[in-house]
Amino acid sequence: MPIDRETIEWVDHWKDEADAAFLYRALDEAEPDAERRSLYRRLAEVEDRHAGMWRKLLADAGVECGESRPSRRARLLAWTARRFGPGLLTTLLLKEEGREVRGYLALYRDTRPGAAKDTALTLAKESAEHAETLGTLAGKSGEPWHRMESGGYLRSVVYGFNDGLTANFGLVAGVIGASVAPHVVLLSGAAGMVADALSMGSSGYLAAKSEQEVYEHEISMEADEIRLMPELEAEELALVYEAKGVPTDEARRRAADVMRNPERALAEAVREELKIGAQHSTPLQEGWITGSATAVGALIPVAPFLVLHGAAAMGTAFAIAMLSHFAVGA
Repeated sequence: MPIDRETIEWVDHWKDEADAAFLYRALDEAEPDAERRSLYRRLAEVEDRHAGMWRKLLADAGVECGESRPSRRARLLAWTARRFGPGLLTTLLLKEEGREVRGYLALYRDTRPGAAKDTALTLAKESAEHAETLGTLAGKSGEPWHRMESGGYLRSVVYGFNDGLTANFGLVAGVIGASVAPHVVLLSGAAGMVADALSMGSSGYLAAKSEQEVYEHEISMEADEIRLMPELEAEELALVYEAKGVPTDEARRRAADVMRNPERALAEAVREELKIGAQHSTPLQEGWITGSATAVGALIPVAPFLVLHGAAAMGTAFAIAMLSHFAVGA
């Protein structure tokens, strides 16, 4: 009997949950601390239950799963944990639990009402709890299923400046090597400066545009979490407040008060958990800043040729370029 795409996805989830149970048991074997071993055993039992939920759904759909066998990847990771300690595997499982939260929330949104939809929501909640538990063990805060990384204005300035400086210095050095007239060196340097600035400016714009789309997706996902997993979100928000020095009872009361208003809860989660605020620039601003920084960097190796010629100009350009690299890096 042919298997449709939805059923194939269920089989993949069943295998993932079976692998997770196997890996938690590997952590139990590799972990020297008794309290952590007990925690890993409990997590393995929960993952067994998750795999059983998918097995039942598949059986109801007429698909027999048979006995689950750990994948090659899972066996390799288990060997690594036993040989080198549990640290790496704990970090990888943290990322895996975060990925499962994203996947199960997407499955919940895209699946028609029924047992699979209910299962997806239950597993999203429990995977989120696992991720928070592993995050505590690994000393990491926040929700690992959100991917928020940004360097801001400083990243754009440093990246653009160094690119313009390096690229145009190479261009000017190459033109000098061809023994051309001084005005040709200046024209080549000016053309390189404009080309670099336009190229890097457009790259900065496109990168910021993509980043903005990621932010919008993460905010949409956070809104789904507040709607579908309000208890977990309230707990996460309370932990954020506690980290700022608010007493535990007051932090929980404040978080519960915020969660009563979904719009306020989303705004608070975006600011406190995702760290998205007014400091994030628009794509046009990023493009302008990156392009301008590139132009300034590209001007430096050209400037000495406005007043000097030949080897003197080249030596001065080299010295200024190296000092500029050091100054920006420092």
